[in-house]
This record gives sequence, structure tokens and C-alpha cells, in this order.
Amino acid sequence: MKHVNKIGVLFFCFLTSLVFSQNSEKLKKEQERLDKKISNTKSLLDKTQHQSKNSLSQLQLVEKQIEYRESLLSNFNHQIRGSELKLQERSQQVVILNQRIEKMKQQYKRMLIYAYKKRNKVGKVMYIFSATNYFEAVRRKRYLEKIAELQQKQFLIIRQNERLLKHEMQLIEQDKRQKIVLVTEKEKEKEKIEADKREKELLYQKLKKEEQSLATQLSNDEKKKAVLKQKIANAIQKEIAAAEAKRKKAEEAARLKAEKNKTTTTASNTNTNTSKEVKAPAKKELSFEEAKDYKLNSNFETNKGKLPWPVASGAITENFGKNPHPTLENVFTNNNGVDITTQKNGEVRAIFDGEVTSIVNIPGAGKLVIIKHGNYRSVYCNLQETSVSIGSKVSTKQKIGSLLVKEGESLSTVHFELHVVNGSSVQVLNPNGWIAR
Repeated sequence: MKHVNKIGVLFFCFLTSLVFSQNSEKLKKEQERLDKKISNTKSLLDKTQHQSKNSLSQLQLVEKQIEYRESLLSNFNHQIRGSELKLQERSQQVVILNQRIEKMKQQYKRMLIYAYKKRNKVGKVMYIFSATNYFEAVRRKRYLEKIAELQQKQFLIIRQNERLLKHEMQLIEQDKRQKIVLVTEKEKEKEKIEADKREKELLYQKLKKEEQSLATQLSNDEKKKAVLKQKIANAIQKEIAAAEAKRKKAEEAARLKAEKNKTTTTASNTNTNTSKEVKAPAKKELSFEEAKDYKLNSNFETNKGKLPWPVASGAITENFGKNPHPTLENVFTNNNGVDITTQKNGEVRAIFDGEVTSIVNIPGAGKLVIIKHGNYRSVYCNLQETSVSIGSKVSTKQKIGSLLVKEGESLSTVHFELHVVNGSSVQVLNPNGWIAR
């Protein structure tokens, strides 16, 4: 019973080790992702050091950097905890293995003592030949062979368990070293967070002195947002109206064709053939664009959470929905999409295969491009130049234009939105749930 319990404990330890290993791999991948984001944000911040004035985007980048670093710190904490649990689990395995080895050694010892006492070869032969018949002699011979085989097996099992024990001890040392590295990295990250917080406070105080100009800038930005929102809504509604007109035209053409077919057929075949002639055009009138839209719509949805960013690299400096102003107290902005800060004149790219349906020029706010993906629309704003035109077919990650640069700033920001069209209604989506993390 005790032996069964120990096997159960070892099996549990194996499963626990497997879970720890999977979680560890997941945490390491998350660490790599955060390291990449931190490196990217740091690169953007380095470019702001020589710009002519402090900006909100600079402060937002520092805040984003702190957010990434705190996530990385949390990741280190989870890895350290996992390492500690792994050490405990391995230590338990070592205890069980030591107990098993000790027990097997005692058994092996007793077998050797017994074998030593019965070591007389003549005695073994006499033991076999003293059997009452041939079959009993064969059984006695097999019995002696089994004892010798059991001794050899016990010896091999002890050696195997000793090797396993040695391996576990090596893994424990490896885990200890890994834990030390993680703790060191954690302390370094804490120091970097404190440095970022000091930089944030410095920027905050500088921008706080410009509160009046920031309030004016915010008011202007909100007006631009309202204009942008209306322009996007008008462009999509115009597109919906055009699609509806096209659909009605196709239906009318199908109806006229059906009537023509009806008048040219004989009266005797009217009841049987007319219905067939009416149904056939109805299937043919499903245009190439509509069939393609259905396919694209399906593919677009299945890629939710994995779509590429509208820029090759950058940091989200304003999220979807309600956002607190970085410096003005009790002031909030509303965002229909996300703002991604990237390098100066950064290239903007399509997030998925589709068709360019609108390009709108907004005075003082650059250009916006709308791409159709079935029932979905991706919107790219704040473009200086566009490299596509209305009707262009674009592929995933294809360049569609370059970004504007505000005077005195060394970075650019793309405003990106996602919409879904259902009939004549349009719903704004949170892009964070669609683009890759």
C-alpha cells in the first residue's frame, strides 16, 4: 500500500512538473513580448529628446513604458513564484527517491546475505537433485534462476534511481540559478520603473505650466475629432447607399430578364419553365463582390486578436473609449479607435486584404483611408500622403500611405478605427480586441 502511495505521489509530481513547465514557457514568451515592447517604446522616447518642445505624446509614451515595465515586473514575480514551487516539488521528489533507494538497498542487502549463506555450489546442485521427480527439479532450477535475476534487477533499479536522483539534484541547482537571475532582473526593472516615474513627473510638471495652451489644444483636438467622426460616418453611409442602389439595380435587371423570358416561352410550358427561369437569374445576380465579401468577412472574423498593427512598430498612446487627460485634472477624452505613436513619417499599412472604398481629405488633419473587409471597415487617419486610390485592392500589410508630423515633434501618430456594417447600421468596435497584442 505504501509503495502504491509513493507511486501516486511521484505521478502527481510528474504532472505538477509538466504544468510548471508549460506555465514557465508561457511566462517566458510573455517576457519576450514585453521586452520587445519596452525596447520599441524606448527607441521612440530617444527620438523625442531633441524635439523642440515637450508634448503630450512624449508623456503618454513614458506612461506606456511604465505600464510595460510594471507588467514585466509582475511577470518576473510569477516566474520567481513558479521557480520556488518547482524547487519545492523537486525537493519532494528527491525525498521520495532517497526513501525508495534506501528501501531497495536494504532489500538488496538481505538478498546478498541470503545468497552468501547459500553460496555452496554443491548445495545448489544437491537442492535440485534432491527433488522427488524431474518436474520438481526443473521448478527448483527455475526458482534459483529467478532469485539470481531478481538480484540483478534490484541492482539495476537502484542504479537507475540513483541516476534519477542525481539528475533531480542538478535540476534543483539549475532552478536555483534561474531564480537568482530572475530576482536580479526584477531588481533592475524596479530601478528602471523608478527612473521612468521621475521622468514622467518632470514632464508632467513642465506640461502643467502650459495648462492653458493644453486646454486650448484639447478643445481644438476635440473639434477635429468631431469633424473626423462625421466624415467617417458620411463616407461609410455613402458607401452603404451606393451598395444598396447597386443591389436594387441588379434585382430590377433580374426581374426584367425574368419577364422577358416569360413572354418568349410557349403557353404550355409557362407553369413549369418560368419558375426555373426566374430562379436561375436570381443565383447569377449574386455579384462577384458580394460572394467575395462573404469570404473576406468570414476570414476577417476568424483572425480576431491576430490582425497586424496598422504600423510596423509603435505604442498605443490613447486607447478606445474614455481616457483621462494626461495633465488636466477631471478632464476626459473619448476615442472611437486607438492612437498609435510611431516613428516620424511612419508608413501606414492595411491590416487585412480588402478594397479601398473612401479617401477623404480633412483640412488641417491630413487624409483618411477606409478599407472594406466584407461587412467590416478599417479606418486609417492622419495620413500625409496616400499610395492607393478608391477601388484599389490591397493585401495584408500593404503600404497605403505615410503619416503627418506635427510641427516641433519628432514622432507621428496614426488614428485607427474599426467598424462593422449590419444593413444600414454601423457599429464602432474596439480595435484592441482585434489587432495582435
